[in-house]
Amino acid sequence: MSGPFVFPVRDIAHRAGEMREFDVEVPAPAKWGEGLVYVAQGEPVQLRVRLESVHEGILVTTEVDTTYRGVCGRCLEDIDRPVEVEFQELFGYPGTEATDFEVQDDHVDLETPVRDSIVLSLPFQPVCQPDCLGLDPVTGEKLAAGTVPETPIDERWAALKALTPDQDDVAARRLASDTEKS
Repeated sequence: MSGPFVFPVRDIAHRAGEMREFDVEVPAPAKWGEGLVYVAQGEPVQLRVRLESVHEGILVTTEVDTTYRGVCGRCLEDIDRPVEVEFQELFGYPGTEATDFEVQDDHVDLETPVRDSIVLSLPFQPVCQPDCLGLDPVTGEKLAAGTVPETPIDERWAALKALTPDQDDVAARRLASDTEKS
């Protein structure tokens, strides 16, 4: 077995209490993610890996840092943000209890758990900033802070826009709102 996400465990396998640590940077082997944001193929992925031998197998603790790219879900601006995830996974020895991952040929392959943890941490509805207002539905331009999109008026009701409330009606509404409800 070989590859950038494959780590040897021959020297610690079946030796409970032994530990090895690795710091590596590898390129993402493929595009990870299918929504509005993704980790591009070739994007550097920084891994801090700790391999601990336990009775059941190899306990892998990993911190992953990389960058995702994509577009804002509201205004379609390009975004480029860091993503950091941590996970812990047990790679069981072959022939023992059923586990999701197994030690194979004295190696552990972390590509699948690294990919899964990154993809699951990507935002479903990414935004360029928390208060992004999105696009104006009429003009398609990005809304700036403080602007409110004007809702289009149905042509059949356009004549009512010229009417203004009578001052007596406004005063009556104010008085009615100041009364106690029974």
